[in-house]
Amino acid sequence: MNTATPPHRDRAVDALRALAIVGIILGHWLVTALVADGNTLHTTSPLQHMPQLAPISWLFQTLAVFFLVGGHVATKSYTSTRAHGTTYTQWLRTRLGRLFIPVAALLTLWTAVTITLLATGTRIDTVHTLLKLALSPLWFLLVFAALTAATPLLARLNPLWPLAVVLHVDLIRFGLGGPQALGWVNLAAGWLVPYTLGAAWTRGELERLRAGWTLLVSGTAATAALIIWAGYPASMVGVPGAQVSNLNPPTLAVVTFGLSQCGLALLLRGPLRRTLRRRPMAWAAVAVVNLSAMTVFLWHQTAMMATTATGLTAGRLPGLHTLPDNLTWVAARLAWLPVFTLALLLCWSAFHGYENRRPRKPRRQKTSRPIRARTSPRPRPRTSPQQPNTPTPSVRHA
Repeated sequence: MNTATPPHRDRAVDALRALAIVGIILGHWLVTALVADGNTLHTTSPLQHMPQLAPISWLFQTLAVFFLVGGHVATKSYTSTRAHGTTYTQWLRTRLGRLFIPVAALLTLWTAVTITLLATGTRIDTVHTLLKLALSPLWFLLVFAALTAATPLLARLNPLWPLAVVLHVDLIRFGLGGPQALGWVNLAAGWLVPYTLGAAWTRGELERLRAGWTLLVSGTAATAALIIWAGYPASMVGVPGAQVSNLNPPTLAVVTFGLSQCGLALLLRGPLRRTLRRRPMAWAAVAVVNLSAMTVFLWHQTAMMATTATGLTAGRLPGLHTLPDNLTWVAARLAWLPVFTLALLLCWSAFHGYENRRPRKPRRQKTSRPIRARTSPRPRPRTSPQQPNTPTPSVRHA
């Protein structure tokens, strides 16, 4: 795999995407708990019972890095394909096909699971909890797809513009007592910030180390100030029961935190390139994650729930069905991670084929062959009696 990689490929891009996906998966597995309460399952989080563990979310909330890489790859791909004569519609169909073709398998399975659960008398609140977790990755895909579709308009947008929108939305919501529903404007504006940073990367505006350090230092300082003095939550993921969530919808704090993550990602590009060239095994692992990115992202919650449901047959197991209110639960949950990984590998083996499918190309209209006009053969010149010695041309039959 190392020798088959084109020399011009930027391996740091693939590494950052892989790190972002692994961070999201591990974050969900560590901060999401399905607690068995009688005949029902409900969702809770160790961050709800142990808020001192909020720094865990700083390590595994890596969505900004994913949008940074997504913006970089999309703008680079669009510029390249347009230069080769590909239309916007063709380019977008290919990009979105890679995102949504694997979704069909997830929706099909969970439709069957939902019907089965309801038919067997499972409580509706339990079914709702399971469906919410299983389909939660889809919100991300919808936002990412919308930004991808708008790539031609966003290719030269300065990231300060969407950042200003987030700032004013939060000022109205929290400072002036405006409607909380206004915060959903940040669902687009908040993730536009790292996406347009990715476009700036494509334009070559973030190549210097100074850009990475500026984003890292300023983003970290702004996030700390917002948490300490402005009252934003310390957790960068949603916590059940919390009055304010930094993620649903995105707040200014999670956006500035994303800026610091993007700065760190930009600083890591050089070390990652050198490491992946020297270590073929590391590059092989990165390549495998990238080839299966959509499959593992879509199915990681299902893998966790399948493990939880299977474990119920043995009773309420610590770290799986018990309340996450102490460090013993954390230790037990860490021990369950290899089991979740095995369940995810089973899902991958069953459904990764959908990720490799490509959208069907439109059939080309049959064009009629050009009709050659038949012309009557020229008459052979006859030998006149006055020219008896003129030779007659011979004709060879193929």
